[in-house]
Amino acid sequence: MRTVSALFDDYQDARKAVSELEAVGIPSDDISIVANNAGERYSDEASGAAAGAGAGAGLGAAGGGAIGLLTGLGLMAIPGVGPVVAAGWLASTAAGAAAGAVAGGAAGGIIGALTDSGVPEEEAHFYAEGVRRGETLVSARVDESRAPQVLAILQKSNWVDPAERQRAYTEEGWTRFDGTAAPYTPDEIELERQRYRTMRG
Repeated sequence: MRTVSALFDDYQDARKAVSELEAVGIPSDDISIVANNAGERYSDEASGAAAGAGAGAGLGAAGGGAIGLLTGLGLMAIPGVGPVVAAGWLASTAAGAAAGAVAGGAAGGIIGALTDSGVPEEEAHFYAEGVRRGETLVSARVDESRAPQVLAILQKSNWVDPAERQRAYTEEGWTRFDGTAAPYTPDEIELERQRYRTMRG
């Protein structure tokens, strides 16, 4: 199995990518979505889930089956990221790790969840930082033979170029995700969005 992930500046692009992955037969149980929910931007997308780091533990099962992943969105919190709207295996694993983590220990539940699924640690830090800055992460666990197909779907759904975005982060002095840092405020996230719109020009 291989985990293929992508960040999206636009939550609707991420939703479209999830729907397209399901349409080509990737099981909902093998897909995850995690969107920064600062300012409760996407709270209306979540249906009936309790907020809190531990509340996401059941999110994996909620999106399974024929109903599709996006119907299982719930609210949770990730250390260093803040409030998110999330569904799928990554959200469940991150919530469990966050609930059981000792303060000052692991770099955040989302890092462990990604690295446990085979994502290199450097990439995991980048994805966690992306969500912290207001982006949406979509990840899919697939057989190696399907990885190119999944990657193509994520790319055509208007994903964030990972090399370009990581370069922008490091130019600011960023090195790795800090699970103890204060989450970005809605205003800070909007400044980030404007910055990347300007860069795309």
